[in-house]
Formats: sequence, C-alpha cells, structure tokens
Amino acid sequence: MKTPQEKKALSYAKDCRNTYGENDKASRKAIPLRKRLVNRANRHHIGRLLDEATGPADGDAADAAEQRAVGKRPKRWAKRPDMPLGQYLADSDHE
Repeated sequence: MKTPQEKKALSYAKDCRNTYGENDKASRKAIPLRKRLVNRANRHHIGRLLDEATGPADGDAADAAEQRAVGKRPKRWAKRPDMPLGQYLADSDHE
C-alpha cells in the first residue's frame, strides 16, 4: 500500500493539465477538428492532382500526377502535450 504522501507525489508526476490557454473543455472539439482539417487538406490536394490526370489514357500525365503526389509531404498536426501537475503548480500560483 502507498502512503498518502506517495500517492500525492505520484499524482503530481502523472496527472497533467492543459496549458494551451483556451478553455479546457474546448479541447474536446478542437483536437478532432484540427485532425479533420489536416486530413481533408491532404485529401483535397491528392484529389486535385488526380483530376488533372483524368481524361483519355495518357501515361505521361498519370506519371506526372503521381510524381507530384509522392513528392509533396502531407500536412501534419500534433497535439501539444499537457504539462505535469507538479510542474504546473510550481510554475504558477494555481492552488
């Protein structure tokens, strides 16, 4: 069994707080939205390249579209990590 002091130290190390600066409840909607927008932008880019290669069978146009699609790095989005509770409390006067 752990003592209350050990539990508190473990809580300070493992629990995290959102320090991004927006309402903490907003992350529930903002994170999935950002993921959707990035994936949508990547799909639209590939779709535009494939639209250019439509029409009569032309191997050169298809190869050019494929090279442009492979050559462009897709957009990415990553969530900024939360701050451990102990560090959050040490950095500010949130008690």
